[in-house]
Amino acid sequence: MSRRLYLVAGEASGDEHGAALMRALREIAPDLGFHGRGGPQMTKIADGSFIDWTDAAAVVGLWEVVKRYGYFREQFQNTLGEVATVNPDAVVLIDYPGFNLRLARALRKRSPALKIIYYISPQVWAWNRGRIRQMAGFLDLMLCIFPFEADLYNQSGLRTIFVGHPMMENLAARRTDQARQADLVALLPGSRLREVRKIFPIMMEAARKMLAQQGSFRFEVAAASESLAREIENLLVSSPLRDRVRIVTGDAAGTMQRATAGIVASGTATLEAAYFRLPFALVYKVSWPTYLAARFLMTTKYLGMPNVLAGRQIIPEFIQHDARPEAISQVVLQLINDSAVRQKMISEFDAIIAQLGEAGASARAARAIVAELDL
Repeated sequence: MSRRLYLVAGEASGDEHGAALMRALREIAPDLGFHGRGGPQMTKIADGSFIDWTDAAAVVGLWEVVKRYGYFREQFQNTLGEVATVNPDAVVLIDYPGFNLRLARALRKRSPALKIIYYISPQVWAWNRGRIRQMAGFLDLMLCIFPFEADLYNQSGLRTIFVGHPMMENLAARRTDQARQADLVALLPGSRLREVRKIFPIMMEAARKMLAQQGSFRFEVAAASESLAREIENLLVSSPLRDRVRIVTGDAAGTMQRATAGIVASGTATLEAAYFRLPFALVYKVSWPTYLAARFLMTTKYLGMPNVLAGRQIIPEFIQHDARPEAISQVVLQLINDSAVRQKMISEFDAIIAQLGEAGASARAARAIVAELDL
């Protein structure tokens, strides 16, 4: 009987990394069957019993999850039932910690012998390091993407392998030789609907203030999906910036390489922008209950991963009440007009990207999973 994996990803970035992992697994173990939940990329590779749910599942913040508690409770029970039906040789959980850590705990109680592997370790070191020891009780293997994570997890008894960051191979394939356009500014408002609604209006106002000082700028918005592109279009309908803004869907890498500077929502895109050496300001805003809960729990000084990896602020962070368009616009203008400030940030980017290892994270993760299954 063929071996089966059940995979769970809940966001666009997890879908991308999950698809790359599945392709790498197929090269090593062609008969391995894939079932589970993810997005459109994973669904194309998987067997028939795979659910594309990332558009509905990708929410951000405590308050947003609470408001949709009924939905997530139903999906949680459905997922447990799907795992029981598939009866996989292992469950592979990809990022998405709010859902996947609870799922791992529940699966361990139901099936003590089931292999449970976590890929792209949850950033509990940023908000609750005490959970690492608990995770060792319900996970068999952690595959982490940042080098410092392996030591933290292994010290707590959770067997962990550093495989490198999967974005290195994904982005290397998207590198182009196109020249930057001196008057083009990138806007990356996030991959979730609520993020876009909170953050894009701040970006638009910052763009308007930039134009008031230098009237030649154009702006390119990188939309993560067609549905988000439509939402951005709706937000632009009555804006005086409409003729200055171009919306591009599914090509954030191209936007980052065409633009001369950017405004980027906190998340995976901050590391991608660093990889493509795009100077930028980080912006983030959530509901106030979510923000207050996060401030209470977070143990790291910075939100942006480039700053976390550097151990100091190399990109300015404009978060919640500090996300003021005037201040954001001034920082971006300086990154465009001051070559020394611009080059310093780019040099810092090169140093942190070097920490993430070479391309091939998906293949290394696949080999670790195959070894765990003794295939």
